[in-house]
Amino acid sequence: MRNVELEYRPIERELIDPLGATTVAYGMRGLNWKGRAKYRFLTWKFARELRSIYRAAIRTKVLYYGPFKGEFGHFLLHNLPFLVHLHQQGVALHYCGMELHKPFLVDEAGNSIIARWYPLRDFFNEVRPNANETLLPPDVEREVDQFKRLAQRSGFPFLDISKNDRYWFVFRNWQLNGRQNIYNLQPIYSQGKRSQCVIFPRKKGAPSTTNNGEPWDYNAMANAVAPYFDEVLLVGHPSMSAEVQASESFRVCTSADNIDTLKHCASAQLIITQHSGAVHLGAYVDTPVLVVFKGEKPVKGLVDTLRFRKNLTSRPLHYALSELEVIDYVKRLNS
Repeated sequence: MRNVELEYRPIERELIDPLGATTVAYGMRGLNWKGRAKYRFLTWKFARELRSIYRAAIRTKVLYYGPFKGEFGHFLLHNLPFLVHLHQQGVALHYCGMELHKPFLVDEAGNSIIARWYPLRDFFNEVRPNANETLLPPDVEREVDQFKRLAQRSGFPFLDISKNDRYWFVFRNWQLNGRQNIYNLQPIYSQGKRSQCVIFPRKKGAPSTTNNGEPWDYNAMANAVAPYFDEVLLVGHPSMSAEVQASESFRVCTSADNIDTLKHCASAQLIITQHSGAVHLGAYVDTPVLVVFKGEKPVKGLVDTLRFRKNLTSRPLHYALSELEVIDYVKRLNS
């Protein structure tokens, strides 16, 4: 499996770890020769399984797919583009995943791309998402088990994405070569671009991580950019957002309903976020994205973000490493 070829801009060469891409080769790092041989065999087997399931789905025009139970970025970067690709091939999708993502699973006319839903409730107030390995509340786990039994008995192809080694090192990379597409959701959710900036006041897990950097003062950031826009909105899922207090300069519009978030992002001139799943929203609604990062470089996972983003949009990401750089970018955007 080859990777999408990239040419990094100077700022990206400064920020990425070029050896940090989660490819099959990355998965073998640190293994002895026996471990490497075993891993090569497993990844070869996983790739063969994926090709077989994919060909069967194209042939039968039906695929059971799921469960998706993980992080927003994984949904937008590794699952939604593959589901759109299959939908464009005429495949009827029987999908088990989080109901809160339903607004994304539509075509450019707003019609659902899912033939049959097996929805999972929003559980983010109870557990934190982790890639697609999230440990689910018991009632949600029962729903997943029921879906798996149904899929296995259906007689149709079933892509079980809860098999983590297959999902993480093989399935995501296997998609890169012509198996990812997106629908432009901007016309569905926007009433036209306006002088609006959307900020995701992300807060999840440890205050500082190698993926996301150090925390920001989002009240200060919103006040700093407010003079350059008619409206500044702080958005995102409430359980993943820092506590912020609205002021005369900005509004707090956090919501567990992704229709709200999509409407705000689709109408905005700019999305500002840490290096997190929200980075990928801009690709779906044709909105520039400014990634803000404070902390020690490189940014873990950014090289993967760029590898997979290449399939979704030709728009580059923009970066700010301090509040002054945020203001400088906003000034240039509005000049």
